[in-house]
Amino acid sequence: MRTRWLRKATYQHRRNRHARRQEAGPPARDLQAPPDAGTLQPPDACTYPLIESIVREPRMPNATAAWRRFTSLMILLAMTMTATAGAAEPPGPHSRAEATRTIADLRRIVTERGVERVEKVRIGGIEQWVAIRGNDDRNPILLMLHGGPGWVSMPTSWYFQRGWEEYFTVVQWDQRGAGKTYTENDPAVIAPTMTHERMIADTEEMVAWLRKEFGKDRIFVLGNSWGSYLGIELARRRPEWLHAYIGMGQATNVPESERRGWAWTMNQARRDGNAEAIADLESIAPYAQGDSAVPLSSLLKQRKWLNHYGGMVHNRTGGEAEAAAVSLSPEYTDADLAKVWEANAFSMDKLLGDLLTLDLSHVRRLDTPLILFLGRHDYNVSSTAAAEWFGLVQAPEKKLVWFEHSAHEVMIEEPGKMLLSLVHHALPIAERAGDVPPP
Repeated sequence: MRTRWLRKATYQHRRNRHARRQEAGPPARDLQAPPDAGTLQPPDACTYPLIESIVREPRMPNATAAWRRFTSLMILLAMTMTATAGAAEPPGPHSRAEATRTIADLRRIVTERGVERVEKVRIGGIEQWVAIRGNDDRNPILLMLHGGPGWVSMPTSWYFQRGWEEYFTVVQWDQRGAGKTYTENDPAVIAPTMTHERMIADTEEMVAWLRKEFGKDRIFVLGNSWGSYLGIELARRRPEWLHAYIGMGQATNVPESERRGWAWTMNQARRDGNAEAIADLESIAPYAQGDSAVPLSSLLKQRKWLNHYGGMVHNRTGGEAEAAAVSLSPEYTDADLAKVWEANAFSMDKLLGDLLTLDLSHVRRLDTPLILFLGRHDYNVSSTAAAEWFGLVQAPEKKLVWFEHSAHEVMIEEPGKMLLSLVHHALPIAERAGDVPPP
């Protein structure tokens, strides 16, 4: 009886609703957003006639008041549950803390002999921060020397490094005046110590500490951009500590590199008909001439347009994507993040001037194996100048790997090829030295 009555009431409701829609005409189609998902919406106008047709149906002589109330409540409950299901909170992350926890958990080292450490080390009389990660503590050590000065790689390593950790114990180090190390120390105290010789000495101390901490005779050192200057000096002074030196964005004759970068950027601007870029570049000409350092204001003007035309990151207009990824670093606290670009500016102010006058092309011999990873489109630090130097330098063994789709940020631009290159060209050196886990 109740079933037949409910079917009839539903049929009558649908006929009524169809008639109302015919009278109203076709629905308007607009691009307005749906109601706020967090607000419970009341039943629409078409719903109330259905409720009334059920609870006041005259053909229900035996229906009690209690039954009518119960039926009404059940219908309203069903509509409420439907509305609430559509109003569920959107999936996270809803904050930086949630995002970094997700990344940290995803890349968590869970192997039996794994290494996962973020800690301070006493280097050069101050506390300096390192992140050490790897699947097996018997793997060879790979220390990365970041660029800049002050352009830290620890906070973006979550993106490019995870594969390395299967074959190496990877060390990211925030150098004196950079990243977490800058936050840890009073800038006024360390400012007088920000010299090239002190940075080289810090690098030696860090390598010595790693060799002792992990019981290794030799390690790999990968120097990127500014870090490639520190790496070359380390390779010259302590070749016996290294399996090999790996250079990426390798600095050689820096004034010549700057001149080539300016000329390439001017060619792009002229081809593009970019009057603003041409005027800016002409305003700093002649650029990088003589023995004096390029003024920082001129350097920044040159880099503005070099980056715009993809000389730093191929087919992009600069390093904004990489810079944004810093905020997702599990190793960085909010306090570290708040000061990371202040630290970058601090390091550049103290160290960049002398770097711009360096000429390392006179280094014609290294007593450790040499591997270069060069981006074909790198005009930030000229890859053609680095390749010319590579052709002249002597080493026990050497290998040049071109990254055809990269400019200056090789590990960000081609992370897969970067991993393969490390495994194919660096790891066999450690295997020959017995510095790998047993099979």
